Amino acid sequence: MNSSRDAAISAAEASYDAGHFLRRLESLVAVPTESHPPEHKEDLVRYCREVLGPLVESLGFSISILDNPERQHGPVMLGTRIEDASLPTVLIYGHGDVVRAMPERWRTDLDPWTVKVEGDRIYGRGVVDNKGQHLLAIEALRAVLSVRGRLGFNAKIFVETGEEAGSPGLRGILQRHREACAADVFIALDGLRQSISIPEVTLGTRGGVAMDLVVNLREGGFHSGHWGGLLKDPAVILSHAIASIISRDGRILVEGWTPAVIPADVRNACAAIVVDELPNGPSPDPQWGEPGLSRAERIFMWTSAVVLASVSGQPDAPVNAVSGSARARIQVRHTVDVAADGLVSGLRKHLDKEGFVDVQVLAVQERDAFPASRTSSEDPWVRLVVKSMAETARRPPNVVPNIGASGPSELFRQELGTPVLWLPFSYGGCNQHGPDEHGLASMFRDGLGLMAGIWWDIGSVDPASMRR
Repeated sequence: MNSSRDAAISAAEASYDAGHFLRRLESLVAVPTESHPPEHKEDLVRYCREVLGPLVESLGFSISILDNPERQHGPVMLGTRIEDASLPTVLIYGHGDVVRAMPERWRTDLDPWTVKVEGDRIYGRGVVDNKGQHLLAIEALRAVLSVRGRLGFNAKIFVETGEEAGSPGLRGILQRHREACAADVFIALDGLRQSISIPEVTLGTRGGVAMDLVVNLREGGFHSGHWGGLLKDPAVILSHAIASIISRDGRILVEGWTPAVIPADVRNACAAIVVDELPNGPSPDPQWGEPGLSRAERIFMWTSAVVLASVSGQPDAPVNAVSGSARARIQVRHTVDVAADGLVSGLRKHLDKEGFVDVQVLAVQERDAFPASRTSSEDPWVRLVVKSMAETARRPPNVVPNIGASGPSELFRQELGTPVLWLPFSYGGCNQHGPDEHGLASMFRDGLGLMAGIWWDIGSVDPASMRR
């Protein structure tokens, strides 16, 4: 048993028990960092310069504020602590921006910008997405420093302020400041775990591509009594087109939208994932989606296609007319095993084959698209983190090939050449992005211990074996 490692874990947990984590979380949540520029850019800058920056600086980091090349969007706070150029460097990622607070939709006794503790729940906008999670990484560093006096590795803390808006300008920031951000591994604390009780290592994200299906036959509408049955109904054409894309039981029917080959390690990882059923959350519909796949396989190794919205006529005030047009937004989430640049053209080819010449396919670029990403489970950094978590938790963690959602993983891998690991410390019932967002105190406390163990172990390995 490593008594020093145990002491660092105990120091992290004791810091939580003393209230230090909660007090620092209160100061972070109090800054209204909604990422809807330009009206909130000053708050994003203040979060980096005046609140988070000094907290990171107190751990011996130098602080830089990296301006966004897209000037209307918020900056990045980069904290740097170089102990020895020969040591490996860890880039620790988080984001300080949050979605809209929507205070009118929260419980009347809750305020999004004020932390409130009720039993095991800690309420506040950003508590889990993502202020509490990047604070967890920082406070675990503090615990290791308190025991060892140094980290034993170089650390860079990279906190952006636009993730909820699609990370606008992020690639440009990485290109401008590649040397300042250079690292041997990218470790992010963000996202939801599959199990409250089992720690998790996630190795990437799915990519997201949106497209509009448009049937535009004529200007305006025509009286349904005089023209119904004579004029093509765009809503009917659109509904049949959608039915040719996604079957009535949720199977994807477009060639090239699903993986042709799934790596064996991805299948094996999915088979080993343990998932908790949440008492207040929805349960998967067992007959929906690709037949023969488990819940984990459907979300982590397969493609999903969802109709986000559709409209024809005036749904809020229907009139007796055959509409002239109809539109639907389709979102496809895919793994690295499906090429993103073939999704739109593949749909066009499919619709032509099915005879839907009246249906246009328009690629949608509402915000910067996140490419799909996946780090190999055999990467030395993955093995190190998995082993560390297993030692601390006394059970193996879930190893998820890629989460079902999208994120900026691949931008860091492409620009910095690092393997990417996501370590989530929230759960599916946390109301992330909705009213009454909350984290679990027990998960934060355990997370501090897990992260202290990881930081300790990174500082204990042979440095040459982890340099890239």
